[in-house]
Amino acid sequence: MIADLIFGIIGLISLGITVWQFIVAIRFSLHSRIACKKDIPSVTILKPVKGVDEFSFNCLSSWMKQQYPGKMQILFGVDSKDDPAFNLCSELIKAFPQIDAQVVVCEGVYGSNSKVSKLVYLTQFIKNEIVIISDADVLAPTDLLQGSIGIFDNDEVGLVCCCYALANPDTLAMKLEAVAINSDFWSQVLQARSMKPLNFALGAVMMIRRKALEKIGGFNSVVNRLADDYWLGRLVSENGYKVELSAVVVECYHRPTGWRETLSHQCRWARTIRVCEPISYFFSILSNLTLWATLFLILRPSGYSVGFFVVAILTRSLTAAVHQKKLTRAKTKLWHFVMPVIKDVIQFIIWILSFTGNTVEWREKKYKITSDGIMIPIKSKQ
Repeated sequence: MIADLIFGIIGLISLGITVWQFIVAIRFSLHSRIACKKDIPSVTILKPVKGVDEFSFNCLSSWMKQQYPGKMQILFGVDSKDDPAFNLCSELIKAFPQIDAQVVVCEGVYGSNSKVSKLVYLTQFIKNEIVIISDADVLAPTDLLQGSIGIFDNDEVGLVCCCYALANPDTLAMKLEAVAINSDFWSQVLQARSMKPLNFALGAVMMIRRKALEKIGGFNSVVNRLADDYWLGRLVSENGYKVELSAVVVECYHRPTGWRETLSHQCRWARTIRVCEPISYFFSILSNLTLWATLFLILRPSGYSVGFFVVAILTRSLTAAVHQKKLTRAKTKLWHFVMPVIKDVIQFIIWILSFTGNTVEWREKKYKITSDGIMIPIKSKQ
C-alpha cells in the first residue's frame, strides 16, 4: 500500500516535470536571430578534425560559407598530413581563397583529451577576439555567426553555445539517440536554465571571449577532461562571466551506427554527466515518466492506475514529438511518438549502469574518469 502510494506520487511528480520541460521548450524562441548592435567583433573558428566521412565536406564547408560581416579566421587542426582530413581541408581552403583559413598539423600531446589537445596547439595562431570551437560533424546555417554574435553585446557574457540536432537518424539505434538529443536534451537544458543561470556549455558550437578563455587558463584547463564543453562553461561561469544559449540550431551528422555503438555512447554520456553533476543526475530518474507510470500500474492495477498510465504515455509521446518538430523543423513521423517510450525503458537500464563503474570508451580507447572529470587512459593488457 505504501509502495504503490509512493510510486503514484513520484508518477505525478514525473508528469509535472515533463509538462514543465514542455512549457519552457515551447516558450523558448528557437531558431530566432539576435543582430549585433555594437561593433561587430572579429572571430576565429577552431575546427579540430580527425578522419573524414561522407558528411565531412558539407559540414566543414558550411563554416567557409558563413555570411559574416566581420573579420573571420578559420583554423583546421589535424594530427598529421597522412590524415585524409588534411587533404580535404586543404581543398576547401583553395576553394574559398577569400577566407583567412589554414590547416595546421598539431604537434605534441598536451593531455588525455585528443580533441582539446589540438585546441591547445591551435591557440598560438588565434588572431581575433571571439574564439569559436566546433566539432567536425557540425553543419552550420550560413547565418549562424551573424545571428548569434549579438549576444556578446552584453559585456558580461563570456560564452555562447548552441542547441544542436541529430540530423540523420538513419538506423533504429540512431532514432533512439535522436530522442535523447532532439527531444529530451535541449528541453532539459532549458529546464535547468529556468531554475538558475547556465553554468555549463553545449559542445557542438561554443563561442567564447578570448579574454575569458585566457582568464580560465586557456584550453589547458580542460585538456584532461572528457566533458570539456561542460567544464569550459563551468570555469567561465566561476570566473564571473555569463553563459548564454543561442537560439540558432546547428545540425550534427553521424555515420550510421548500430545498437552496440549507440548504447556505448549513451552509457559514456550518462557516466560523464553523473561525474559532473552527481546529485542532479541521481534525481534525473524522476523525469522518466514511462518508468513511474508503469511501476504504479504494476503495483496497483486499477482504473486509476490504468488511466494515469494512458495519460502519462500520451503526454510523453506527444511532448517528445513536438520537441523534435520544433528543433528539427522536419516532418513528424510515427517513430517520433513510439521511440520516446522505448527510450525511457532503455534509459532506466543505462541509468543503473552509470553507477556500476567509472570507465568509458571513447575513440577506441578506454579511460577511467575521476570524481573531478579527469580522463586517465587505461592501458590495454598485452
